[in-house]
Amino acid sequence: MGIYQPQPQLFSYQVNLEKRIRADHPLRRIAQAVDFSFVRAEVAAVYGHNGNESVDPAILLKMMFLLFYDNVASERELMNVIPERLDYLWFLGYGLDDEIPHHSVLSKARRRWGKEVFERLFIRTVEQCVAAGLVSGDKLHVDASLIAANASKDSVVKSSPELIAAYAAAYAAQEKKLNDPADRPCFQAVNDVAISTTDPDAGLVRKGGQGAHPAYHHHRAVDDGYGVITAVETTSGSIAENKKLGALMEQHKQNTDCQLKTVVADYKYGTAENFVACHRQGVVTHLGDAQDKRGKVEGIFGPERFEYQSASDTYVCPAGQRLRRRRYIRRQRVWEYGADKAVCAGCALRTQCTRSKVARVVSRHEAAEVLKICRQQAHSAAARQDRRRRQYLIEGSFADAANNHGFKRARWRRLWRQQIQDYLIAAIQNIRILLARAVLKPAAGAALVLEKAIRLKLGWCLSLRSAPSIYHVRKQSCGER
Repeated sequence: MGIYQPQPQLFSYQVNLEKRIRADHPLRRIAQAVDFSFVRAEVAAVYGHNGNESVDPAILLKMMFLLFYDNVASERELMNVIPERLDYLWFLGYGLDDEIPHHSVLSKARRRWGKEVFERLFIRTVEQCVAAGLVSGDKLHVDASLIAANASKDSVVKSSPELIAAYAAAYAAQEKKLNDPADRPCFQAVNDVAISTTDPDAGLVRKGGQGAHPAYHHHRAVDDGYGVITAVETTSGSIAENKKLGALMEQHKQNTDCQLKTVVADYKYGTAENFVACHRQGVVTHLGDAQDKRGKVEGIFGPERFEYQSASDTYVCPAGQRLRRRRYIRRQRVWEYGADKAVCAGCALRTQCTRSKVARVVSRHEAAEVLKICRQQAHSAAARQDRRRRQYLIEGSFADAANNHGFKRARWRRLWRQQIQDYLIAAIQNIRILLARAVLKPAAGAALVLEKAIRLKLGWCLSLRSAPSIYHVRKQSCGER
């Protein structure tokens, strides 16, 4: 029985990292699929020509990639782990004796580069997925998720709206809400009277019964084909999900160069504003109807019991009386129709119609006919099927990001740094989809050989419908398979 007695080697001339890393290692496949050297041209303008030389920007980008790819706890931890990992050294292009830079170079690089470099990395992954035929482009799933800011509740201070606005201006904080008067007709938002001194960009959000806490909102659009993330946007947590639907749709079109036909989302996006905007762009709305979630007064006739007469521009109530147009509410973009006070007071159905002391009022949106079409699309069988698919497609994308890449907690502070984090995580997820889907598996490769032999010898094409399990073709153009 032998006993191994390890002794430190003074010299080693046989270490070859290229041979040490297995052929199917994930980092080897990533290095083949992604060109990180593009960053040199992107950031060349922010570097000088004299003084000390910086670390290669491509290496810095790879380090930040590894930080989220393996969800390393911190940048300090990453720099401590790199010398211990042969695969990390190989991926970065380092040798065993090369000096690992200080962790501060990463924060300095982010501050020097800005978020645009990381946005470009994300867009490049989308373009690669499009080129590989992994993006259909015609159907889009949209959702948003809250990210806990790197700030505690104790950092929140409350004061008058004027002092909070001055404090935010002093810190150059980003806008915390969209200035739409329809959002806040009769109450004051908490972000008008409170702010986090640690991270002024994070909005205070109340969710899950835990009280208001600083958070960011990550808005994401996922393609229907293979779940490729085609558009992302990060805002303060106080900005509602439905406010970014149009921006995500436009970003999807720019990143994929595909014509969008259908958009899918839950009921939070099914507002009148979004329905009308999608209809004007010719996009089918498979959105959940926000109107269905509104509470109805028990024992009172709903708006559907009132019939609209287009010829006279009036509504007819269940008792046969007419409700005439009274006024236009600009912030809601609706016309208000009301019955005559005297007629309504003496109506036999009054107790079932209204509890108002005056008369029953019915509202009609200025684009009511468009909303009728959109809501029919939203309640169709195809829309319900798409929303069921959305539950595991985009929510699965969020779950993957949270479980594997530290998505639910902000590593850094301020909005632009959070945007960098979200771009990196979305790019990593797209790369994983690209590596998993774009390369033909052995069975598929054998099917290609079989199909080619049939073409050459028999002169006829294998029918896709007769043998769908044997061979599958993906056309490179968007929307066709």
